[in-house]
Amino acid sequence: MAAPMKIATPPIKSAESFRDDFTYSNSPQAIRRFPFPFHEDEYMYSVNIEPHNGGPVGSVYAPRFDIDEHYLSETEERRLVLEQDPGRCQVLPYMMEAQWDTLELLMESLAADYPQHFTLSKEGDRWTWENRPLGIRDSFVFGDPSTLPQEPFEYITRQVQGDFTLHGQRDNMLYMDGGMVTCQADWSLDFDLGMNWYEWHGPVPKAHQMGIFDRALKFLLNLQVERPVRRLNWTMTINPRMDTSPENYHKWGIDRSTVTPENAGEKAHLRVELQTLYRLPRSNAILFSIRCYLISMEELVTVPKWARRFPRVLRTLPDELAEYKGLIDYRPAVLEYLEQFDDGAETSPGTAPD
Repeated sequence: MAAPMKIATPPIKSAESFRDDFTYSNSPQAIRRFPFPFHEDEYMYSVNIEPHNGGPVGSVYAPRFDIDEHYLSETEERRLVLEQDPGRCQVLPYMMEAQWDTLELLMESLAADYPQHFTLSKEGDRWTWENRPLGIRDSFVFGDPSTLPQEPFEYITRQVQGDFTLHGQRDNMLYMDGGMVTCQADWSLDFDLGMNWYEWHGPVPKAHQMGIFDRALKFLLNLQVERPVRRLNWTMTINPRMDTSPENYHKWGIDRSTVTPENAGEKAHLRVELQTLYRLPRSNAILFSIRCYLISMEELVTVPKWARRFPRVLRTLPDELAEYKGLIDYRPAVLEYLEQFDDGAETSPGTAPD
């Protein structure tokens, strides 16, 4: 583990809401560091995996696990979801070693990257964890789950932004063997738990025919300890709602029918997942981190390059992908809003703002 270093991020805000009155918004600094996923003016599904070995100072790629201004908002949203549905966190019994692997990786990473917020002290197997933003200070015996308030995986993932899944590797296949999933984009841990790689990716169009999942599985089966990788995935969400689970479709599905060209700037959000994968050293399992970022269209168009590129991406997106991502019905309204910001100028290569 690298020596402690302070990662530059926007200051943590007071808690905002991802439901009811939707008070979530991004500061100008958070907009500039948003992981815009489009390298060019059109999009097609691809593996797009690269080493997760840092990135520009202040970017979401610099830390191992990004903590940003929405930390209190997202951990409170997780608490609310788990209070209503404890089944959003499940780990199969034989994955206890992977649970401790996850706790160690997250604690050591957060303490190294954010020493202003987190401290981990060790005296043999007696560890003390301090999380200053959440007011947590606990001592426990590493390897003894009875010394923690929850099982180790749930304990630490309650304190980190984004979803996490655990994947056991057996007979040249990966399996969904556990997860903390409270801000997913229309998929269910309860449904996918125990499935193999191809089963849980079954609904994705085009990628199977293109052989993308075959190549990705082969790559991940050979993932090495201390050589994590990352990729971006994206969809759209109406209102800044983190929990778009199938279990709660009755709460958010109707939102898609409320989008008009007049309100698309406020209601339509680009939803980007920074997905990182770690081989865990003791268990040989893979930890999959799914860090979700939301940005409204009116926030996105404050970056001129993105304001030009995103409507071009939406226009050329194949209908099968637009249907899969759930945006085909409201895409015309979002495009009508966005096209006023596309002046036809060329966009520069890459994703960063000009």
